[in-house]
Amino acid sequence: MSRVCDICGKRPHSGNNVSHSNRKTKRLWRPNLQRTRIQTPSGAKHARVCTSCLSSGKVTRPIRRTPPPESAPEEKQTQDPKP
Repeated sequence: MSRVCDICGKRPHSGNNVSHSNRKTKRLWRPNLQRTRIQTPSGAKHARVCTSCLSSGKVTRPIRRTPPPESAPEEKQTQDPKP
């Protein structure tokens, strides 16, 4: 499972934690990846997308299909009494 954005290719970067006494230890900065459904020309698919791609609009989310509503009860129309 790679930690790489499927849209922009953002991946973990390495560097150092630096303490107050200037000791250095290795660490990783990982991208904030979300597994989400995206719309592609071939249809909807799951992808790992970083939050900057989601918020900037580089990705279109598929429209969620809802089942048609069951027959709703008809509203009764009240007629105004004629004077």
